[in-house]
Amino acid sequence: MRTVSVINYKGGVGKTTLTSNLAAELAWRGLNVLMIDLDAQASLTFSFITPDDWSDNYADTKTVKAWFDSIEQRNPISLADIVFTPNRISNALKYRDGGVDLIASHLGLINVDLDLATKLGGANLTQAKRNFLSVHSMLATELDEIDQDKYDLVLIDCPPNFNIVTKTAIIASDYILVPARPDYLSTLGIDYLIRSTNTLIKEYNEFAELDDGTSTTKIDPKFLYVVFTMIQEYGGQPISAQRPFMAKTKRLSGIKVMDAYIKRNDTIFGDAPQFGLPTVLKGYSSGSHASVVEGLEDVAKEFCIGIGIKI
Repeated sequence: MRTVSVINYKGGVGKTTLTSNLAAELAWRGLNVLMIDLDAQASLTFSFITPDDWSDNYADTKTVKAWFDSIEQRNPISLADIVFTPNRISNALKYRDGGVDLIASHLGLINVDLDLATKLGGANLTQAKRNFLSVHSMLATELDEIDQDKYDLVLIDCPPNFNIVTKTAIIASDYILVPARPDYLSTLGIDYLIRSTNTLIKEYNEFAELDDGTSTTKIDPKFLYVVFTMIQEYGGQPISAQRPFMAKTKRLSGIKVMDAYIKRNDTIFGDAPQFGLPTVLKGYSSGSHASVVEGLEDVAKEFCIGIGIKI
């Protein structure tokens, strides 16, 4: 079971579009995928279930916020208790070998970070280190409790920041995937994200060797790819206004840039959430819509090569 965090400091870069379509395409190709929505905006959640369904059946007790809250209240539930299978994508995949499960987010998740921060610190340095490791590894610890044979892949849709919730995702991950629009603001924060992540890894691994002689497992998440999204094409290639940002990122980011990319189509991506079905499963067979789907399929293929999964 490989775990991948999808993150960019900048919002509106197609992070949820990438996560949902990647999960759906890989499920279509026979993989079992668990998605975890850690973004308080809950865009990934509402891409698969309606707000009314969420409110009636999940909001109170079956979201990732409920899991974090249960730890705070010292009455922990397991992640496995809040996993569910969205009906509409399940129906679309019922004749396939793969599947997609989801852990939903909550609009109140933004407050969880403040609760987690109160758990940091300690009466002495050893206790402070122990608390740091305990808080930041809670998601990793819980994912280890999930049946490792049940899922081939865990995709974590992270919030567009570097708070404690985001850090728990990175520490739980084998890989980090960075979606980006080919513009100044979307690519600006990639170097900062790399530095912040490397600092977190270094600090965590230093704390993993406690002064009292005990230790915990060190981490080594790898940056996998930058994936460009919302690409506008002319003559079969990205338009001239976007190409300089793509080229600059390839030169300077220190992360491999995926050759495949997600093309822009506001109509089909904008309509996808109301049907609860990612664009890649819509079955477009011709025209510009089909070209977008082909791009999504290419992203999935290259992604699997990068993490060593055969499809």
